[in-house]
Amino acid sequence: MEIRLQKFLAEAGVASRRKAEELIVMGKVQVNGKVITELGTKIDTQNDIILYQNKKVEIKQNFIYIMLHKPEGYVTTVKDQFQRPTVMDLLGDVTERVYPVGRLDYDTSGLLLLTNDGDLTYHLTHPKHHIEKTYEAKLFGIPSEHNIIQFRRGIVIDGKKTEPAKLEILQKEKKYTTVRIVIQEGRNRQVRKMCQAIKHPVAQLKRIGTGTLFLKDLKKGNYRYLTQKEISYLKSL
Repeated sequence: MEIRLQKFLAEAGVASRRKAEELIVMGKVQVNGKVITELGTKIDTQNDIILYQNKKVEIKQNFIYIMLHKPEGYVTTVKDQFQRPTVMDLLGDVTERVYPVGRLDYDTSGLLLLTNDGDLTYHLTHPKHHIEKTYEAKLFGIPSEHNIIQFRRGIVIDGKKTEPAKLEILQKEKKYTTVRIVIQEGRNRQVRKMCQAIKHPVAQLKRIGTGTLFLKDLKKGNYRYLTQKEISYLKSL
């Protein structure tokens, strides 16, 4: 069967399809002994020999899908140049090589998906797919009705207006307000920047849901495998 090289690398669990494209352009992938740098190159999965870092790459059929409750103080990468703890350190019993689907900031906790299914990772992280992400946040001060309307209409951050979002007040205290925030994008530190823009900075942030998947009673630092129903749902988005 002929498929594009980046798709093959993603299905083999080397990296997400987007990252696989970068690896190809950087000249780190060989097909039948020849370095390939052109995106869109098609390979024969039955007969061609693909090497990444001089190791043969083969498609894994055993895809796994994990939900992790990421604690604060962990980076969402496989390795960290500053030797900080990564989310991979929390997957002690997982023997397969998996990759985070998107990111959560170092100081943000909550729901993080990990998988070796590169196609699904590409699908879930592509900007054209508006998949809702739900957060609970503790903000400084008390947002006004005007702030709620600002979220609904979109807020300009980094020179670009966000997609419509939701801000719901859950609990008011003297100095803080607990809110639920729902966004449809995954821009860098988006929730924090939106809250900063309305002058109610984030004191604490936790992602509790992706689409219809929620943490529920999954404890911080623990993980579980997704059910077949949950996997089918993610692939249908």
